[in-house]
Amino acid sequence: MRIGHGYDIHIFTPERPLYLGGVKIRETDGLLGHSDADVLIHAIMDSLLGAAGLRDIGYYFPDNDDDYLNIRSTELLKIVTKMITDAGYKIGNIDATVVCEKPKLKNYIEEIRKTLAETMNISVAQINLKASTNEKQDSVGEGKSIESFAVCILEEL
Repeated sequence: MRIGHGYDIHIFTPERPLYLGGVKIRETDGLLGHSDADVLIHAIMDSLLGAAGLRDIGYYFPDNDDDYLNIRSTELLKIVTKMITDAGYKIGNIDATVVCEKPKLKNYIEEIRKTLAETMNISVAQINLKASTNEKQDSVGEGKSIESFAVCILEEL
């Protein structure tokens, strides 16, 4: 087995929809980024790539490549999932945390888990998701950004 850790942070921008874990949370006040800026999926992808001993998402999906401009992160996660399989691994489990003051995520947790499971072709039971706040500290706590952490276990095929 191999363990991986991932992290991502993006600031809010009024002009874009907000996606978290592949789910559209709202039409405006999304996150600024080259892709759809889905911080949860980005953290998960980096954890998977790290556990497999591969490079980070910026290496495979650079923010100066127009092929990835505004791309849905679920599409990138499908590519990363195949890369993991091609490297000889399968996903054991993923544990992730989204840190934000707003929006409150408790009503989206199960839909996000289901979307992630479908995207990676694993069971919902293999994904744990938590939401937290930064207690009004730093850019996340001030409501200016969202960050996410993820850890995963990969098992050899």
